[in-house]
Amino acid sequence: MALSPMDVTQFAAVDTARAARTLNEVRSAKLSGGRAPVAPRPVIEQSWERVLRSGVDPEHDFRSGLLSPEEVQRRREASGLRHVLPVLREGLLSVADVAHHIMVVADDEGRVLWREGSAPVLRKADGLGFELGADWREEVVGTNGVGTPAVTRRPVQVFASEHFVRSQATWTCAGAPITDPRSGRLLGVVDVSGPLETMHPATLAWVDSVAKLAEARLRELHVLTLERLRAVAAPVLARLGGRALVTDRDGWTAAVTGMPYLERVTLPKSPAAGPRWLPAFGACTVEPLGEGWLVRAAEEPVPRGAVRIVLDLGQPRRWSVRVLGGAEAWVRELSPRHAELLYLLAVHRAGRSASGLAEDMFGDPARTVTVRAEMSRVRRYLGAYLEHRPYRFCEDAEIEVVLPDDPRDLLPHSTAPAVAERRASLPAP
Repeated sequence: MALSPMDVTQFAAVDTARAARTLNEVRSAKLSGGRAPVAPRPVIEQSWERVLRSGVDPEHDFRSGLLSPEEVQRRREASGLRHVLPVLREGLLSVADVAHHIMVVADDEGRVLWREGSAPVLRKADGLGFELGADWREEVVGTNGVGTPAVTRRPVQVFASEHFVRSQATWTCAGAPITDPRSGRLLGVVDVSGPLETMHPATLAWVDSVAKLAEARLRELHVLTLERLRAVAAPVLARLGGRALVTDRDGWTAAVTGMPYLERVTLPKSPAAGPRWLPAFGACTVEPLGEGWLVRAAEEPVPRGAVRIVLDLGQPRRWSVRVLGGAEAWVRELSPRHAELLYLLAVHRAGRSASGLAEDMFGDPARTVTVRAEMSRVRRYLGAYLEHRPYRFCEDAEIEVVLPDDPRDLLPHSTAPAVAERRASLPAP
């Protein structure tokens, strides 16, 4: 029976043992350079390539030092994931326990912070080093349901020998990333794992839907914090003349006066009181107010001068745009989609139309609505340096792109055709 990469999960639900044997043959063939009976799924094959470059030993697992209980607790208290644990538990634990699974929640560095579920499965997880405080980054322990979704920024199920390290081949995992709706930053990954025989083809969709519920809860909490800040801001703004607004610590606007509403203002990475120049707002003064910032327009504009824009794509999961020059330098971390769009505009300095970007991103020039919506969000913080019709960086800006040492690590989450083409065309180190 010939299998395509897309058939493996469904086939495993019918004949788990045979699917596991087939995947073991695929893994062995790929590692030895032989001919595989079926191609691995693209998300798995790309992960194996990254892991090979990281030097992970496929035949021997590696366990880095566990975090101390005190450090685990410190990270729990600092993590935004603590706010959505009730959502994750309600959505996953009752079914996971019955189905002989465990729920694992890891932070953005792949460290296991919470682990709950079936007691026998928890004991089996201990044997794999899947413990509290353990490091399950992809570059440390190979392809897995925690580290791989953190890199790809999308839900991933890893079944049997799709795990890169042999000792994990008796396991099945399904993980989904959870991102902070305020900043787009990765908060961590929620994963449901268990022994091979517990595999079910619907597990990934189930985990992904609960992760999305968690993100929805974070958005609700954000709205509540803005409402509290708005109550503090109202009497202050009522006494001010001119243009002013109050934002939370991430730059989301709670209230404005004397000007049109701005949904968000890009603040410096480490804002401090004093004169500033902010994208989409201009020259201003910033001062703390409650749990946020009061931003007041300066009486006289400050010239910005020449500008250098650095698009930093050198880190595997931390992308940023830095604006240097003018009144003040500032930096902003980028979501995966915004990193893709800005990279494409940096490559095409002459600019791209909405349909051209849709073709670059999705292989479909008709998807202009999605492109325009995303570019509208980009222009909220970079609008002073972007033009449209077509979309492009302004001519007097100097653009620098910082690429990873290995070009195959360029935006590894991206499935955009134009990005994949650029990734393949760059010379290997």
